[in-house]
Amino acid sequence: MFLLFFKSTFKELPMFEKLQSPLSLAARVLLAALFVPAGFSKIAGFAGTVGYIGSVGLPLPQLGAIIAIVVELGLGLALLVGFQTRIAALVMAVFSVAAAVFFHAYWGMPAEQVMINQIMFMKNIAIAGGLLALTAFGGGAWSVDAKRGN
Repeated sequence: MFLLFFKSTFKELPMFEKLQSPLSLAARVLLAALFVPAGFSKIAGFAGTVGYIGSVGLPLPQLGAIIAIVVELGLGLALLVGFQTRIAALVMAVFSVAAAVFFHAYWGMPAEQVMINQIMFMKNIAIAGGLLALTAFGGGAWSVDAKRGN
């Protein structure tokens, strides 16, 4: 009941409509701030990235590193400017969940590694949630998509 009251009250406040554009931009910038630097660091430390991917038993670690760079850097930049936002965000959400499962599988780790990896796993899942919200609602009025009429 309490939530229904606030939902109907806030729905009528024009403030939230006025904040849609800056908030969607802020969401894109904050999410891109996680992915873009990670993509650059994977380029700079390509051999280490390949080694890390291989260490968890994934096949074709060089291809995996290239995919990670394309997603983190390429799609991260697309997300930042709001270009093909829904597609970029959806692919990045899937990538984030896959990264959580393959690299933060805390359920199979030694006790001393469980806590940090459970936190990292849940952060990846939460990031995927934010990306799915952008998938659902798009990049907003302050995006390349909006300027192009998408």
